[in-house]
Amino acid sequence: MKYVIGIDLGTSAVKLLLVNQEGTVCAEVSRPYPLIQTKAGYSEQEPEQWVKATVEGLAELVQIFTGNVEDIGGLSLSGQMHGLVLLDPDDHVLRNAILWNDTRTSAQCHQIVETVGEEFLLRTTKNRALEGFTLPKLLWVKENEPDIFKKTSVFLLPKDYVRYRLTGKIHSDYSDAAGTLLLDVMNREWSEEICRLLEIPVEICPPLVESHTCVGELLPSIVRKTGLSPHIKVFAGGADNACGAIGTGILSTGKTLCSIGTSGVVLSYEAKGNKEFQGKVHYFNHGQADAFYTMGVTLSAGYSLNWFKNTFAKREDFQTLLTGIDQVPMGAKGLLFTPYLTGERTPHPDSVIRGSFIGIDASHQRSDFVRAVMEGITFSLRESIEIFREYGEEVDSVISIGGGAKSPVWLQMQADIFHADIIKLSSEQGPGMGAAMLAAFGCGWFPSLETCAEVFIQPEKTYHPIAEHVEVYNQLFGIYKQVYSQTKALSEDLMKFRK
Repeated sequence: MKYVIGIDLGTSAVKLLLVNQEGTVCAEVSRPYPLIQTKAGYSEQEPEQWVKATVEGLAELVQIFTGNVEDIGGLSLSGQMHGLVLLDPDDHVLRNAILWNDTRTSAQCHQIVETVGEEFLLRTTKNRALEGFTLPKLLWVKENEPDIFKKTSVFLLPKDYVRYRLTGKIHSDYSDAAGTLLLDVMNREWSEEICRLLEIPVEICPPLVESHTCVGELLPSIVRKTGLSPHIKVFAGGADNACGAIGTGILSTGKTLCSIGTSGVVLSYEAKGNKEFQGKVHYFNHGQADAFYTMGVTLSAGYSLNWFKNTFAKREDFQTLLTGIDQVPMGAKGLLFTPYLTGERTPHPDSVIRGSFIGIDASHQRSDFVRAVMEGITFSLRESIEIFREYGEEVDSVISIGGGAKSPVWLQMQADIFHADIIKLSSEQGPGMGAAMLAAFGCGWFPSLETCAEVFIQPEKTYHPIAEHVEVYNQLFGIYKQVYSQTKALSEDLMKFRK
């Protein structure tokens, strides 16, 4: 076996990578699927669209591949976290999946805290009750669609449903299960007590496995549709952020990752699960066995820039949109942006807050707004880094991936705002590469994920903070931090007008 496949089931598209034993991406395919937003705060997708896109993507990957398909020895999956897929006793989907960025469940979050107790919830799950998690979604369905809830035989996370459709086997891994608010993170088991208190049948929780566990082989129907070997091994995989950590080498203490995709993530490796952050950041099981990671999240990171482009420069590509931002001074000529387009998570768990431009002047040009959006996203991510530092983490260097790693201007901006060295990788594939590495490790190519990372992951360039830039951004960051508290009440008052 000479190749593995990493599948990353994202929010807007599935990305598939064919990777060889040296960690080189030999082929890459991406297939989009639509988002369903019928009301403000609602975000859903049709699971069948994931399956269709994945199977078609695998078939396209095989068509591109010029070698022997028998040389493709394994595949694994990474996927968007928290999404709720409900199956009936015949394993048919009962409703559209409710996604991580759906914010309809504020009442259910209050119910969880009142019923379970915040102290017990934090001690068990290591996380606060937030709208994005899976448990509030389950409670919403139970309350608002009781007939569907009664028919539920099992719930799955998005990539676990796709893997079920590929193999016929139902599982979840610890890293994805940690994002449900139902997992006892330290003891690595479903919390029967939380299920009992909230009247959720523990039987609907899927069996748990390690991310590198081989869960089976492809169904004959999938083999026919894709052209893959019937002997290819399918490994469980992990949550997108856990796989992003693996795919960038965040596999030992002291390693930190910044990922700017639809959402933005700052993630730091934790060898143990016994540190206490009082719920200020997320604390999840890693895709590496017996390891953990802490994580701060900006809900609308790259999404903010994408929103701006689609709203004000729909016919242009991102390269054109970003032209000239290097000529805009730090602070965008007194223009500040907060990226709360869909609410916020870290450090403000608030589904009602919304974004703002502060300081708009008649002299401002479009490029000033673009730079302000990029700076606002980066300020938001710095808030997570400040929490890590507050609790004793050393964040002196950060590996940057995603959209923020594609722009030299943005990479330098991260170095200056974070006051840390920013490392750009020579080949950055994020969660998809992490899934491929889990398959490579599972196939026995390497004795550990760390040794795999030494071969697969290479740094390309380091951006160092510039002292005078750091000073300016520290002043701007102080202003940025005031905006949330000063616009919170305004966002609440405006809520009734959002229709």
